[in-house]
Amino acid sequence: MAAQLTLQAPLALPPAEVQPYLQRLWSTDLQGAAGASTFTLVIYEASWLQQQLIRTGRLDGPITGLLDRSLIEQARQAVADCGLPLSTAAMDQRLAWALGQHPGQHQPEDLRGQFVDTAISEHMPRRLITLAPTLDASLPLEARVAAFCPLVDEGAGAAQACGDVVVLRGGLGSLQQGLPLVDPLVDQGLPCWVWWNSSLDEAPELLDALARPGRRLVVDSSLGAPRRCIDLLVERIQSGQAVNDLNWMRLRTWRESLAMVFDPPSRREALDHVVQLDIDVEGDHTLKGLLLAAWIADRLGWHLINSFAVDGDGAGSGVGAEFQRTDGATVQFRLMPVPVGVPRTHPGAMVGLRLICAPPGRTALCVILCSESGGCMRLEAGGMASMELLEEVVPVPDESEEMELARLLGGGHDTTNPLLAAAAPVAARLLPA
Repeated sequence: MAAQLTLQAPLALPPAEVQPYLQRLWSTDLQGAAGASTFTLVIYEASWLQQQLIRTGRLDGPITGLLDRSLIEQARQAVADCGLPLSTAAMDQRLAWALGQHPGQHQPEDLRGQFVDTAISEHMPRRLITLAPTLDASLPLEARVAAFCPLVDEGAGAAQACGDVVVLRGGLGSLQQGLPLVDPLVDQGLPCWVWWNSSLDEAPELLDALARPGRRLVVDSSLGAPRRCIDLLVERIQSGQAVNDLNWMRLRTWRESLAMVFDPPSRREALDHVVQLDIDVEGDHTLKGLLLAAWIADRLGWHLINSFAVDGDGAGSGVGAEFQRTDGATVQFRLMPVPVGVPRTHPGAMVGLRLICAPPGRTALCVILCSESGGCMRLEAGGMASMELLEEVVPVPDESEEMELARLLGGGHDTTNPLLAAAAPVAARLLPA
């Protein structure tokens, strides 16, 4: 939990009384505390996995919405118990669904939205609005309200950091009926971020209502069917909305490592002579690898000729494609799903990348990047002895969603990252229909 000064305990209110209460709170009860002139953050915090793990007795409460170590460990154990492939990631929506078929009636305290995470609190949000759907679809809409002031350094003006939190909790139907209560709570004079912290497959009408034009949308394209995720990204980007993808942000170290490999002048020319690109990802969620391939293609000016499905190695179908370089030569691309025993938290994590360059009159260059040394073994096969081999392990930071979101909040990002904007349409065309 974040270090913060709570001015009052979370108060349960009838949903219709939330806005009048907040107006009285800041005008009368908190006259000595000025609200921060920063931003509004709206969060759809489903936490289906945590709710199911607690309901079935695999995890102790309360429900917080945070992905801590104990939750991930219990989720990995549940993968085997539910008979799912061992390469199923903890945050794969199929795991939460499978747990839903198991008995259990544990009903812990639900604290979603009732405290401010440290990383987010440091940016002094003016208002946090959390929509927290419950497993019980019949639960009526409930509201909680609290004021807070994050602890800041002496002399930094703590009074200017104050804000409030609003939690709307209930079944999905109740949340949809309560949507008219949300818009009046969003200050039109301040930036508004909408963090859809759940699968992009669910509640599309609710997503559309929250992420209206002019609001900055944060999603995770590893959560949901790849086609739905990439189509939503492209649609929102082309509409001019500021879109941020946590799945794309997790590729940062891969993009940086690949750029560093070709930073020496002696290797830069080789980039003009790429003949083959191979990418391995965990499990059957291909989108992260496709986004990386699309970024490479866009940066090097390749033109996509065609794409097609290819048979995988037991973890689902892969993707094949042909690109045309600027000089007219062809680049072969393959993305393969790889079964792993201990997958990372989110579906489709990168396992490895192989880039083969064949400059005329010179020894071919093979660059292999992998998430760990064991992940390089499959990519090392296939005639590497005749090439100059350069192999590196990519450091993958283990940061929470809150840390990634805080990086966005701190940077402003009132437009879509131009690299993502260019890569997303290419990734959409790479993904076979």
